[in-house]
Amino acid sequence: MAVADVFNIEKKKVSEVDLNDDVFGAEVNEAVIYDVVKMQLASKRSGTSSTKTRSDVSGGGKKPWRQKGTGRARAGTSRSPIWRGGGIVFGPHPRDYSYSVPKKIRKKALISALSMKFKQNKMLVLKDFPMEKISTKAFKNVFDLFELKKALFVLADNNEVLFKSSRNIKNVKMVRSEGINVYDILNHEHLILLESSVKKIEGALLV
Repeated sequence: MAVADVFNIEKKKVSEVDLNDDVFGAEVNEAVIYDVVKMQLASKRSGTSSTKTRSDVSGGGKKPWRQKGTGRARAGTSRSPIWRGGGIVFGPHPRDYSYSVPKKIRKKALISALSMKFKQNKMLVLKDFPMEKISTKAFKNVFDLFELKKALFVLADNNEVLFKSSRNIKNVKMVRSEGINVYDILNHEHLILLESSVKKIEGALLV
């Protein structure tokens, strides 16, 4: 069973925590990570791109010229796609890009992402993050003490003080253990877990 050091916000080691190898010591499967990240990014696409077809372009109700005798090609409407200002052929239209992958694949990808961070020594466990009042400066001092650049903090429960203290700091994201996901883990250099969130994550992934 893997063991991780537990630090306080003063960067002092205070204890150790046992990590389940099935969650933090599993083999990293890059294929399932790719599939899940692709799904997450597709779900974020707005899908609002739109073009006008020949039926949407204004005008063109009158036949431009008579059918025969002019020496020109036949034309029935100025809204034809081959005309300047005409409709667009096969252009994009509003659509939903989201799709889903099986739950087992999502779980396997999340385990792979957690294991990757642990093996790369990019995962840190904090005993707690006590803050009596909202203070961006106080939070930033702790952030700088650990020499973090871009970090994802995972909490066991909702903590309004921490959320509000960190929201104005660049490259910091705060989520609850229920909201942890593959894209956020990979998109941040460091993964910071509060000790109370470790067992909640393991419990959710080992069901």
